[in-house]
Amino acid sequence: MQLYNSLTRKKDNFVPRVEGKVSMYTCGPTVYHFAHIGNLRSYIMEDILEKYLRYVGYDVTRVMNITDVGHLTSDADTGEDKMLKGARRERKTVMEIAKFYTDAFFADCKKLNIKTPDFVEPATNCISEFIDMINTLLEKGYAYKAGGNIYFDTSKLDKYYVFNDFTEEDLDVGVRDTVEADENKKNKADFVLWFTKSKFDDQELKWDSPFGIGYPGWHIECSCIAKKHLGEYLDIHCGGIDNAFPHHTNEIAQSESTFGHEWCKHWFHVHHLNLASGKMSKSKGEFLTVSLLEERGFDPLVYRMFCLGSHYRKNLVFSWENLENAKTAYNKLVSRIASLKPAEADEVDEAAMEKGRAAFRSALDNDLNTSLAVTALYDVLKLDTNDKTKQALIGELDTVLGLDLLDRAAKLFEGADEDEATDVSAELLAYIKERINARAEAKRARNFGEADAIRAELLEKGITLVDKREGTEFIINK
Repeated sequence: MQLYNSLTRKKDNFVPRVEGKVSMYTCGPTVYHFAHIGNLRSYIMEDILEKYLRYVGYDVTRVMNITDVGHLTSDADTGEDKMLKGARRERKTVMEIAKFYTDAFFADCKKLNIKTPDFVEPATNCISEFIDMINTLLEKGYAYKAGGNIYFDTSKLDKYYVFNDFTEEDLDVGVRDTVEADENKKNKADFVLWFTKSKFDDQELKWDSPFGIGYPGWHIECSCIAKKHLGEYLDIHCGGIDNAFPHHTNEIAQSESTFGHEWCKHWFHVHHLNLASGKMSKSKGEFLTVSLLEERGFDPLVYRMFCLGSHYRKNLVFSWENLENAKTAYNKLVSRIASLKPAEADEVDEAAMEKGRAAFRSALDNDLNTSLAVTALYDVLKLDTNDKTKQALIGELDTVLGLDLLDRAAKLFEGADEDEATDVSAELLAYIKERINARAEAKRARNFGEADAIRAELLEKGITLVDKREGTEFIINK
């Protein structure tokens, strides 16, 4: 398998340190607000990666942090803590905010078929681990105390900017909007490992430490949480491309200075989901959530399919029209699968199965090309083999793609009167159920004109819809 490695800036053969085992770390959410669908694009693609690694036989251990303290409104150690900002916005405690939005995040993940990592660790669980690593960095001379805070000294590194070609001049105040002057820093690129009350007197969460009463910086948490569950080596570290600098750059600096060796060999970064007007941003109040997609009549798995249609290293432009196209494609795919009629006497054709698998693996082995993987899935329907084999292969490939295709296809038949169903072809039944579902989505979106048009469309074909408390049924007019 070849994956693009942000550290080497090329596709590398992915080879874990221990044969057959993969240690995988994912940067988790800062739980001060709902996750927007741009954030969730990263988690969808990381989910595909994990599931594919498992599919090809690796034993994967995946860890995710939950940032519930220490992440400031600027990534350059300035502004207020995002958790405190959320607490003020909603007049709740920081931990109440953290609990609510952590639960909301995993509820969204469930709707998107994103697997929960093996270990999920909130930053506030690991204060002693942070203190231990900071002490080590101080002892080794990689950190210093100034103005009551503990800073990492980037001048002690042979190379700090590992993901890009930034120079010190690029970080001059005024050149980058995210950088403000901090008179305590010896070097412009230095970053905070521990804040004390000298920095933020109104911080709600504080802990005693050898450095003073305070709280950890954002960057230290991922290094320590990864070490806690995966040891001193990672095979692959995942996150959004916006985390490459400064967050992941700082993780590497402090981890390798602590351990004295290379920390993570492979870095997997997912690019942005943009609106036509530019990057989606919570700070601008213009972000889209899974709940909003549902309110507009879109199944969250339609958004997952939308994401799979583009490569993870390309910016993806969101529009309601683009999502509507994905919805149409998803519903047609489900309808085609629903029309499969496997016979009990059929046997699974292993030669056809292997042919389909080979095309699927070829796509994902080439830098996780999900678009080609979806094409390989469509090609299963064209294989010269029986429907039982097609169903089996679709089910197998969908363990990676996570689109619930067989379940959704089966549900197209639910609610049909048994006597009616025996007189209707599978193709017609799939069409009727798809239109019933589309009508229900139109009604949820309060688009009653479209709902009425669908009813009229079916009536012209001799199909009458009957709305009942249990759901919508249909009658074939004889």
